[in-house]
Amino acid sequence: MNRWRFLTAMLVLFILILPSLSMAQVQAQPLPRLTIGIDQAKGPQDVAVTLQIVMLLTVLSLVPAIILMMTSFTRIVIVFSFLRHGLATQQSPPTQVILGLALFMTLFIMAPVGKDINDNALQPYMSGDITQQIAYERGIKPVREFMLRQTREKDLALFVNMAQLERPESEDDLPTYIIIPAFMISEFRIAFQIGFLLYIPLLVLDMVIASVLMSMGMMMLPPMMISLPFKLILFVLVDGWHLIVGSLVESFR
Repeated sequence: MNRWRFLTAMLVLFILILPSLSMAQVQAQPLPRLTIGIDQAKGPQDVAVTLQIVMLLTVLSLVPAIILMMTSFTRIVIVFSFLRHGLATQQSPPTQVILGLALFMTLFIMAPVGKDINDNALQPYMSGDITQQIAYERGIKPVREFMLRQTREKDLALFVNMAQLERPESEDDLPTYIIIPAFMISEFRIAFQIGFLLYIPLLVLDMVIASVLMSMGMMMLPPMMISLPFKLILFVLVDGWHLIVGSLVESFR
């Protein structure tokens, strides 16, 4: 009995002393402190590095908008969206899968442009052979050429007139802020044209199924529910993904 009392007393004493030991150990160890401030630069190089970090963070925050506005991503994702609605498969393929496929197709299509930027702008700038201004001019040039190849003159003229600019003598005289919105609406136009062509066979199939159901007197049966498996088997038999992906890639050549 005395042994149990002794063990109980030791356990209570240990519980009371343990928090004090933990606090003492925490106080003995130095805690890190994070400070953000503005100090006096030791030279122009410190200021340049700071500005480069700020510019890098700004560019990283604008990467999603750059991908949407200045690459092939817009056309691809709109066509895939039309395809899913035309097949009436609700959320299949899921939105994340469609965006992932559109992103990797964008990387594939834009690979030559990226290689040109890396070879002529990024690597010389990283090695210190050219200045930041020259690197920007060399880097934006292949992107401008890509957008101009996909942009109609009518769309370019629209934004030139709205900006009240003089008629440029060549493509090099066009500002980049004129090319980007013109490229966007040209991409919308082409994507909607491709979506219309995708809808035609699927719409014909829906009309045939609806006519058959009406002739059989099944007016209460939704035609979409019957036409869905026929759409899927037709899409698989014609190798739809191969045709659509190949046509999208070839449309940028």
